[in-house]
Amino acid sequence: MKEINTFADYISDESRVSLEERQKINFEVELIGKMIEAREQKGYSQRELAELSGVKQPAIARLESMKSTPRIDTLLKILHPLGYTLSVTPLHDESRKI
Repeated sequence: MKEINTFADYISDESRVSLEERQKINFEVELIGKMIEAREQKGYSQRELAELSGVKQPAIARLESMKSTPRIDTLLKILHPLGYTLSVTPLHDESRKI
């Protein structure tokens, strides 16, 4: 088995992490990163965002530290005061037919 020295080594090893798991992890990292970026750009603390969104500050902290996976309704509550929402967009793979 291949030697693992970093998290990047681990996540890129298909015998340990499936493509689907890797895509889920990458999606969550990108989503939470964008959420943190939007909060900071608005100048909100986690506590202020909690007051605006109705989501408790500890829950926001758990999401931002990736200690919990967000539910869609929670994400929508948090994203709304930040001026964002969720959407489904098509992949840019022209070979896929729906």
